[in-house]
Amino acid sequence: MVYILAAILIFGVLIAVHELGHFLAAKACGVPVHEFSIGMGPAIWQKETAETKYSLRVLPIGGFCAMEGEEEDSDNPKALNNQGFFQKLLIYAAGAVMNFLTGLLILIILFAGAKAFYTAEVTEIAEGSSLAQPGGMQVGDVILSIDGEKVYNRGNVTLLLGLNTDGTYDFVVRRNGEKVTIRDFAMERKEFPDSNGGTYVVFGFTMGGIEEVNFFGRLRYSWNSALDFVRTVRLSLEMLLTGQAGISDLSGPVGIVNTITEVGQQSESVKAAVENIAYLAALIAVNLAVMNLLPLPALDGGKIFFLVVNQLCLLLFRKQIPAKFENYIHVAGFILLMGLMAVVMFQDVWKLFQ
Repeated sequence: MVYILAAILIFGVLIAVHELGHFLAAKACGVPVHEFSIGMGPAIWQKETAETKYSLRVLPIGGFCAMEGEEEDSDNPKALNNQGFFQKLLIYAAGAVMNFLTGLLILIILFAGAKAFYTAEVTEIAEGSSLAQPGGMQVGDVILSIDGEKVYNRGNVTLLLGLNTDGTYDFVVRRNGEKVTIRDFAMERKEFPDSNGGTYVVFGFTMGGIEEVNFFGRLRYSWNSALDFVRTVRLSLEMLLTGQAGISDLSGPVGIVNTITEVGQQSESVKAAVENIAYLAALIAVNLAVMNLLPLPALDGGKIFFLVVNQLCLLLFRKQIPAKFENYIHVAGFILLMGLMAVVMFQDVWKLFQ
């Protein structure tokens, strides 16, 4: 039960932070905000000022920042529809930016006490490994990128090697302080003996480098981890578009709650559970930031997309898409997204009973 409450708290905080981003950006631009609400459904707390009504609602599954001129055109010169291009861009993007910064802040806090981090330095190459061939990697090389994808941390190496489908790799490594490029290097997994007398299939090299870090090194590692989360979302979307993954591989709120529960239960201590769940919260925060910026109707990215289209139409034809037609598209997109979420949620529930 405690992990379900933790999941609800995570969703509630991330939604609040997202809407707070829109709210602060709107206030900074002078746009009137009629209501700033956290949660959906009946209000359990309200406070009204001269310009804005603040409310907390019973269901922590959403929220909104109701700005004048957002749903339909307003004659008020301060309304959202009468703001300039960059002011609108700032307001639309602010929610996702706040989510990303929240994820980054969580990572900074988690890594605040770290004295050192593992690196992707090759410390051993097994005899018979493909890497032992001339022109391959050498002990002491630090892997910087694989097939054009940057290695943000040691764990990326296994992921990026697994994404390759043709067995030919491009590496960039740091060797003796210089960058060395290894192109079109054929590498394959082979069987190697283990300590129990059996065998296991690997590429045959070990990474065990350690880098001691100061405050700025911890900041860099936190930033790289956040960027790694962004790439994870991109790679997941690419897999969906190419058919490598399907809707059945998606997880909604129910699946995320189940994951948080599993992470908490499998942790060795309460401290470890808190840290692991916080790390997952950072991943969710960055995921929300990236997903919200996709150019899809009803999402912040969809609004930014129409903002750019309208700006181009204004420059080329001196006309813009009427706000009501744009709103129709966003409403249709919202209905489709809710339908997709319902399908994903049904799948998550179904998986629980399998």
